[in-house]
Amino acid sequence: MESDENKYKNARERVAELKKFYSSLTTFIIVNLFFVVLNYITNGFEYMWFLWITLWWGIGLGFHALKVFGFNLIFSNDWEKRKIREYMEREEGPYTNESSHKWE
Repeated sequence: MESDENKYKNARERVAELKKFYSSLTTFIIVNLFFVVLNYITNGFEYMWFLWITLWWGIGLGFHALKVFGFNLIFSNDWEKRKIREYMEREEGPYTNESSHKWE
Protein backbone atom coordinates (compact mmCIF):
# COMPACT_ATOMS: atom_id res chain seq x y z
CA MET A 1 0.00 0.00 0.00
CA GLU A 2 1.40 3.33 -1.01
CA SER A 3 1.44 6.29 1.29
CA ASP A 4 -0.15 9.59 0.30
CA GLU A 5 3.29 11.11 -0.12
CA ASN A 6 4.32 8.43 -2.61
CA LYS A 7 1.03 8.78 -4.48
CA TYR A 8 1.54 12.53 -4.71
CA LYS A 9 5.13 12.10 -5.90
CA ASN A 10 4.07 9.58 -8.57
CA ALA A 11 1.21 11.80 -9.73
CA ARG A 12 3.51 14.82 -9.92
CA GLU A 13 6.06 12.83 -11.99
CA ARG A 14 3.30 11.64 -14.30
CA VAL A 15 2.03 15.19 -14.83
CA ALA A 16 5.60 16.35 -15.56
CA GLU A 17 5.98 13.58 -18.18
CA LEU A 18 2.67 14.55 -19.80
CA LYS A 19 3.67 18.21 -19.82
CA LYS A 20 6.97 17.37 -21.54
CA PHE A 21 5.17 15.26 -24.13
CA TYR A 22 2.56 17.89 -24.94
CA SER A 23 5.19 20.61 -25.22
CA SER A 24 7.19 18.33 -27.56
CA LEU A 25 4.05 17.70 -29.61
CA THR A 26 3.32 21.44 -29.83
CA THR A 27 6.90 22.16 -30.91
CA PHE A 28 6.68 19.35 -33.48
CA ILE A 29 3.54 20.81 -35.03
CA ILE A 30 4.75 24.43 -35.09
CA VAL A 31 8.21 23.66 -36.47
CA ASN A 32 6.89 21.27 -39.10
CA LEU A 33 4.28 23.80 -40.25
CA PHE A 34 7.13 26.28 -40.63
CA PHE A 35 9.07 23.74 -42.71
CA VAL A 36 6.02 23.08 -44.92
CA VAL A 37 5.66 26.79 -45.62
CA LEU A 38 9.41 27.17 -46.19
CA ASN A 39 9.41 24.19 -48.57
CA TYR A 40 6.50 25.69 -50.53
CA ILE A 41 8.17 29.10 -50.74
CA THR A 42 11.55 27.73 -51.86
CA ASN A 43 10.49 25.19 -54.50
CA GLY A 44 6.69 24.95 -54.62
CA PHE A 45 6.65 21.32 -53.44
CA GLU A 46 8.73 20.07 -56.36
CA TYR A 47 10.73 18.13 -53.79
CA MET A 48 9.04 17.79 -50.42
CA TRP A 49 12.12 17.64 -48.20
CA PHE A 50 10.11 18.55 -45.10
CA LEU A 51 8.65 15.03 -45.10
CA TRP A 52 12.04 13.57 -44.10
CA ILE A 53 12.18 15.79 -41.02
CA THR A 54 8.56 15.08 -40.17
CA LEU A 55 9.03 11.33 -40.60
CA TRP A 56 12.09 10.89 -38.38
CA TRP A 57 11.01 13.39 -35.76
CA GLY A 58 7.54 11.80 -35.79
CA ILE A 59 9.02 8.37 -35.13
CA GLY A 60 10.88 9.75 -32.12
CA LEU A 61 7.74 11.50 -30.90
CA GLY A 62 5.81 8.26 -31.34
CA PHE A 63 8.25 6.41 -29.09
CA HIS A 64 7.95 9.22 -26.56
CA ALA A 65 4.14 8.88 -26.67
CA LEU A 66 4.36 5.11 -26.15
CA LYS A 67 6.50 5.66 -23.08
CA VAL A 68 4.35 8.43 -21.61
CA PHE A 69 1.04 6.66 -22.14
CA GLY A 70 2.26 3.34 -20.73
CA PHE A 71 2.90 1.28 -23.85
CA ASN A 72 6.56 0.66 -23.15
CA LEU A 73 6.93 -2.79 -24.66
CA ILE A 74 10.36 -3.62 -23.26
CA PHE A 75 10.62 -2.05 -19.82
CA SER A 76 7.08 -1.54 -18.57
CA ASN A 77 6.18 -0.08 -15.19
CA ASP A 78 5.31 -3.57 -13.94
CA TRP A 79 8.74 -4.84 -14.93
CA GLU A 80 10.38 -1.91 -13.17
CA LYS A 81 8.35 -2.47 -9.98
CA ARG A 82 9.16 -6.20 -10.01
CA LYS A 83 12.89 -5.51 -10.37
CA ILE A 84 12.84 -2.92 -7.57
CA ARG A 85 10.99 -5.35 -5.30
CA GLU A 86 13.44 -8.13 -6.25
CA TYR A 87 16.49 -6.01 -5.42
CA MET A 88 14.95 -4.82 -2.16
CA GLU A 89 14.24 -8.42 -1.12
CA ARG A 90 17.75 -9.41 -2.13
CA GLU A 91 19.20 -6.70 0.12
CA GLU A 92 17.19 -8.05 3.05
CA GLY A 93 18.11 -11.68 2.36
CA PRO A 94 21.15 -13.63 3.53
CA TYR A 95 22.82 -13.55 0.11
CA THR A 96 23.84 -9.95 -0.46
CA ASN A 97 27.04 -10.85 -2.33
CA GLU A 98 26.76 -9.04 -5.69
CA SER A 99 29.25 -11.38 -7.38
CA SER A 100 26.65 -14.14 -7.47
CA HIS A 101 24.29 -11.90 -9.50
CA LYS A 102 26.65 -10.80 -12.29
CA TRP A 103 24.48 -11.75 -15.24
CA GLU A 104 21.38 -9.68 -14.46
